Amino acid sequence: MNLVIQSPEPLSSVHHKPLAALARGGRVEPVDAHAIRIGNASPGQRADIDAYCSTHGLDYAYVEPGRTLAQFGLVAMDMDSTLITIECIDEIADFCGLKKEVAAITEAAMRGEIKDFDESLTRRVALLEGLDASALERVYDERLRLSPGAGRMLAGAKAAGLKTLLVSGGFTFFTERLKARLGLDFTRANTLEIVDGKLTGRVSGEIVNADVKARTLVETCRTLGIGPHRAIAMGDGSNDLKMMAEAGLSVAFRAKPVVREAASVAFNHVGLDGLLRLF
Repeated sequence: MNLVIQSPEPLSSVHHKPLAALARGGRVEPVDAHAIRIGNASPGQRADIDAYCSTHGLDYAYVEPGRTLAQFGLVAMDMDSTLITIECIDEIADFCGLKKEVAAITEAAMRGEIKDFDESLTRRVALLEGLDASALERVYDERLRLSPGAGRMLAGAKAAGLKTLLVSGGFTFFTERLKARLGLDFTRANTLEIVDGKLTGRVSGEIVNADVKARTLVETCRTLGIGPHRAIAMGDGSNDLKMMAEAGLSVAFRAKPVVREAASVAFNHVGLDGLLRLF
């Protein structure tokens, strides 16, 4: 396998020899200033590599030689805490003084401690009843930021011919604006019910939970005429696991432990553009 080592800062050459020795690999090749590729690395040394990288704030991934980004056809992304840095529902709740309460439910749900995502979302949205809908615009304008490397990752994926899917347990208010802003191909999210300019505390239609995320990925692949093995899925929480299991490559981005353990690749330090360096 090729072993790709990445750093959020320029990767010092002092790491080259110890990493090559731990990997029991061959030639060390620079990818760019932030990454190297070690050829003919043994995946059996994963524990040693993991320990070294954890100590030095590096990310690593084993990648099949010859694999290219263009061999995939779709990159599917979670929104909150993946494509963007915030949890939108937590920030909306801040405008009615309930961020702490809502964020606690969000965190438990993402760690997988609340098994029923539908219930957790319903509970959180109910707390927003009566809030002026203008709060959504303020969250988008004042607080929503793209995750590091998001723009470069999307540009690289599009240049390689991949389509993009944003699938979220969050809200269409944000996914549709991001779709227009970033030129995304497909989106799926929950719709907040608004009556007379105020949130009712309910969502309209089917809740986008883990099963719906996975189904959306499969259906989008079918629309594109490709198998799910040609999809890349990126997420951070337990409700992304089923979607990630359907994909040919799964990326845990600054994710909860249960997601890091299940994913093909984990980016704990580098930005989303780390995806491009794998290939």
